[in-house]
Amino acid sequence: MKYVLTWSKKRHGTTAEYEEGRRRVLDLMRSWRRPEGVRIHEFLVRVAEPGGIIVFEADDLAAVHRETEAFSSMNFHIDAVVDVDEALTGHGIAIEWRDSVV
Repeated sequence: MKYVLTWSKKRHGTTAEYEEGRRRVLDLMRSWRRPEGVRIHEFLVRVAEPGGIIVFEADDLAAVHRETEAFSSMNFHIDAVVDVDEALTGHGIAIEWRDSVV
């Protein structure tokens, strides 16, 4: 299944604490490795703002959950998505079925 994960940095504490938290995330990311069974299509960072987007496929969301738990200073949101051609095919099938019901 394909997903889009967005993340942003939690803002809390003093400016010095926030900056130290960003350093900690940088250290964690330097050591981070893609989890087994997760295929990353795009890994993007927003310009001029702490956060970004990952487009990935995974069969086991528990593995993704374990990874996000390591980054407790971040907010995460995950949406399940499908490619547009698959969505349009599904729309067509649903419309045909709906129109067949009298």
